[in-house]
This record gives sequence, C-alpha cells and structure tokens, in this order.
Amino acid sequence: MAKAIELLIDVTAAVDLGEAAHVALTVTLPDPAAMAHTPVVCFAKPGGGYSRGYYTVDLPGPARGAQADWHAARGWIFVSVDHLGVGGSSLHAAGKLDYTAVAAGNMGAETEVLRRLAAGEIEAGFPPIIDPLKIGIGQSMGGCMTIIQQGRYHCYDGIGVLGYSAVHTHPPVRPGSEPIVAPWLPRDTLLQQPLTVVNARAVGAYMQKMASAVPLEGEHPMVWGFHYDDVDREIALADLQRFFFIHQPELLKEQPCPPWGSLTTPGAVAQSCLTPGAVAPEAAAVTVPVLVAMGERDVCADVKGEPRAYKSATSIDLYICPRMSHMHNFAGTREIFWQRIEAFAAWTGIVKAAG
Repeated sequence: MAKAIELLIDVTAAVDLGEAAHVALTVTLPDPAAMAHTPVVCFAKPGGGYSRGYYTVDLPGPARGAQADWHAARGWIFVSVDHLGVGGSSLHAAGKLDYTAVAAGNMGAETEVLRRLAAGEIEAGFPPIIDPLKIGIGQSMGGCMTIIQQGRYHCYDGIGVLGYSAVHTHPPVRPGSEPIVAPWLPRDTLLQQPLTVVNARAVGAYMQKMASAVPLEGEHPMVWGFHYDDVDREIALADLQRFFFIHQPELLKEQPCPPWGSLTTPGAVAQSCLTPGAVAPEAAAVTVPVLVAMGERDVCADVKGEPRAYKSATSIDLYICPRMSHMHNFAGTREIFWQRIEAFAAWTGIVKAAG
C-alpha cells in the first residue's frame, strides 16, 4: 500500500534570493517488497497553473487513478514537486523566479530527499535507498524545468519531457480557429522594464484581430488543446477557469482553485518558456536518455523535429499518446502514457547498468 509523505524543505541557501525560501514535495512511498533490486526514484514537476496535485490527485475524467499512486504500486518512489512560486512552496516576486532560481530550488529540495532516503530518514521502517535509478519528468512548464535542471546539474539518469518542446512550445487550437500568437521574451531581458517582446508586431496584430473576433460558442480557445473530447466539458472548463483571469489578478484570487491547481507561477519562467529555443543550451547539454512524450493534441510545434534539440543525449524516444490532449493525466488513455514512462525507465536502467 502506497503512503504519501508531505515535506517542506528549506532551500534558502540554495537559491540565494535574499529571503527565506522553501519547496513543498509529496513523496509517495511503495511497499518496500514491491521495489526492484535497483529502486526507482522519480521526481515529477507540474506545468504552469498546476501544482504537485497534478500527480497525486485522482483527476476527474474518463479514467481513474493518480499517477503517483500508479507508479508506487509498481515499486517506484514517486516525488511530486511544487516549484518555487507554486502551490505549497514559498511565493516570491515574479522577477526573482527565473530559470536559475527555480532550478536551484528544485535541485536543493531533491538533493535533500535523496539524502533522507539514503539515511533511512524518510519514514520510520522504510529501508535506506542507496544509488537508486533517478528519473526526472515534467509536464508542460515542468518539462521545461526538467530540461533546465538536467542540462545544468546532470542530476538524473534519464528524463521524460512530457508535453513541452525544446524547439518551440506553442498552444494548439481547434482546426479552423484563429491560431494563438504567444509573446516571445528572451531570457536575459526578463528582469528589465519594459520587457522586450521580440515578436511584438505579430502579438499586436493578433490582439487586434481577437478583439473583433467572434469566439466559438461555449468554448475557450484553450479547451480543445488541453482536454480531449472524452473529458466532460464542464470538467475541462472548470479546470481552465483560472487561466481565463490570468491578466486580472483581482478576479483570479476569487476563483476556486482545485487541489491539482495553482493560482501562482514562477513568473519569469512562465513569461518566457514559450519562446522558441528558450531551453536550447540546456537541452543540447543533456547526456542521458530522453523520452519526449505528448498527447495527439499537444504543444510541440514540430513533433518529428524534436530530437534535434538533444544533441548530446545517448538515446531519444518519441511517443504520441492517442486520444489525449495537453493535460495528460485527465485523459482516458492516461494509464497507457504512464506505462510508456515506466518502459522508458526500464530502458534507462539498462543504459545506466551498461555504464
């Protein structure tokens, strides 16, 4: 029987923000008897607008089960992480939470989890975990930060980038709808005012066009790309409700937030992670196996071109899950997706054992 351990880990020294900082995590432990000879420890990061509950909650939809519990039932130690500025982690000024700070916070918290596991301190009676197979996965913005963390710290034996493109991440819309034009912001200008939007003309033209457009009746442009057709429309709209008020903070605070959601994001990361090539240097520096996995409706603008980003990886797997949109863990095919991640981890273990 899986058991969830809630942790709040101080990362003040790791991130150096000039103020106290902590990262919230949920460690879902398996029955020790179910663990493999080489235990698997998986660190999972959520996307923008979501919290670690994305992995730990049995999300509404046509299927059943939480991802953390599913993997734990198969012997994994599954660690769900709230980025700084998300969910139960500490909140900071948006400009402080750039890629460097968020990656350092996650790295500091995960290193402490591994230390406690090795020392047998994670839970009374749970055996020490020495030299496990370490897998990092992340959905959407969480995939972005998984790439950043691996490229800088080389902390995992393999990574799963789920619904994020290291080439160009772009939200899709229903065919026949006006394509979304997202602002592109270079990383080095995020802390300056005014911010540099390198595609400002295209964004301006899009905003002008949308101001006079007639929306599809009863559907927000994001729904089609985020939730597949077998997810009840009321569930999909309720899940995306907080995105509708993203530029109206006074209204956003009044919205109910589900246990898998977050009304806050790490600001500087969220602003630029849709810029083409935003994580290119770190992606090119990844030297371990990579799984690029997504739904059939997802945010990778050039799906078959994705492997080009991982110039140093030992292997690159590409998987497109049927009947799934961007929010994978709501889909009726969620278990197939999790099985593919499990198979990738098995392959990663073979690569690690071969040296």
